[in-house]
Amino acid sequence: APTDATVLITGESGTGKELVANELYQRSNRSGKPFIKLNCAAIPAELLESELFGYEDGAFTGARRAGKAGIFELANQGVILLDEIGDMPMPLQSKLLRVLQSRTLRRIGGSTSIHLDIRLLAATNKDLPAEVRAGRFREDLYYRLNVVPIPLPPLRERKEDIPLLAGFFCRQFGRKYGR
Repeated sequence: APTDATVLITGESGTGKELVANELYQRSNRSGKPFIKLNCAAIPAELLESELFGYEDGAFTGARRAGKAGIFELANQGVILLDEIGDMPMPLQSKLLRVLQSRTLRRIGGSTSIHLDIRLLAATNKDLPAEVRAGRFREDLYYRLNVVPIPLPPLRERKEDIPLLAGFFCRQFGRKYGR
């Protein structure tokens, strides 16, 4: 947590990937600075690039007059969580790779580079090595993201955690409902 290393959190849906990302942020040297989360699967592919990198005035039809900062720019000095990164379209993966390598970005339609000081956390429920083999995820991006891997096994593989979790939830709901 106290480093700036890129972390890839993997596991099935419901294993707590976002909870781990929140802990990494809270325990990092960047705690208190921006922490922006983006679900890559929830945004249409056509809009994802502008959400990530922002755009300048007149970059495309319907663009705001003043342009818009993307999440990388908004998270500068802080942390970004790219959730469900395994669902990112291939053309955008190469643009993300370039930003991660150079630590600079250029807004869509822009001509100036913006220097970035960010920490990246990524999460996915997909088997990225299998996605790489199938040609659906860039191998070089996978290795750029997988600096510190944190695999989260499902609860069915961690049965020893059930009593601890049951006790936690019983206490939490007991306080809430006065029981």
